[in-house]
Amino acid sequence: MSSSVHAPNPDRLAREKGRNFTAVPVIDLAPAIGPDATSVSRQAVADEIGLACEKIGFFYVANHGVNSHKISTAWAEAKRFFALPIKRKNEIHISKLPNHRGYLGIGEETLDAYAADSKEVFKIGLELPADDPDFVNGIIMYGPNTWPRDLPGFRETIYSYYQEMSALSKELFRLFALAIGIDECFFDDKIDKPMAQLNLIRYPAHEGEPRVGIGAHSDYECLTLLAQDNNGGLEARNAAGDWIAVPPIEGTFVVNIGDMMARWTNDRFASTVHRVYNRSRNERYSMPFFCGCNYHTIVSCLPHCSSTNNPPHYPDTVAGEHLVGRLDATNAHRQKDNGAGA
Repeated sequence: MSSSVHAPNPDRLAREKGRNFTAVPVIDLAPAIGPDATSVSRQAVADEIGLACEKIGFFYVANHGVNSHKISTAWAEAKRFFALPIKRKNEIHISKLPNHRGYLGIGEETLDAYAADSKEVFKIGLELPADDPDFVNGIIMYGPNTWPRDLPGFRETIYSYYQEMSALSKELFRLFALAIGIDECFFDDKIDKPMAQLNLIRYPAHEGEPRVGIGAHSDYECLTLLAQDNNGGLEARNAAGDWIAVPPIEGTFVVNIGDMMARWTNDRFASTVHRVYNRSRNERYSMPFFCGCNYHTIVSCLPHCSSTNNPPHYPDTVAGEHLVGRLDATNAHRQKDNGAGA
């Protein structure tokens, strides 16, 4: 595997930078994106976000501007989809489709090398036409979505939610830029055709001991925006190796930094290892939105993120090649396609 697909080592970074957190902060976005926002209040919020990204790699956002009705209807549609018979869901199985969209069944994705994830997933991305040049050229992160048949309203509701997450992500990128000390519009032309995906996830109920729903991993993209139901289960690992609960807080999303942003910032921002450990034993749902940059973006160490004593840790990276390499390593159908076995 080339160096362009190596993920940062969050354990090493945590030890080096003292990321021994015991809780995840809630950050109010109103002073940054609300009607009374000023350049001074935006910078203050950006500084707060920057500190959380450096010390933890996780934070909650409150007063984020996403309509609560759109969130609740997206939850309802997710449950309606997963209630379909398995035969219906498998009609749009990801292995049957030309891009990285569609349905994945339980055990078909493995984010921890020791065990397959106990979850089922439906994935969508940026809606692009079938004649999009990147899609025509075989880039699996682009192209049209494939939707379940005979599920009225599902497509409209879920894609509307996707668009809300996309808009909020763009606001966060601007705040990241302010936190780093670069022009707040720096990322704009690097995320205008993003490899952003929304996953609807269902974790089945189980009996007995708590079960790992998603194994320990760091995310591949720039940032993740997560809505989680009331069952909890998300945990982030600190420098001491302790798993810190990141429980649901009403009216918030969880934000965490991914590997690509860690590379961009020369590990100034932490891509922290996390997992889902279902202690409730109940059926659990979540809706993570993974926001990457454009496929062809060259990710180079950003200004203010290196020095003579801290040179760039990574070579320049083509964002899409990095992401596809990680997907090849963690999805059974991609491994089969590449001759690596199921």
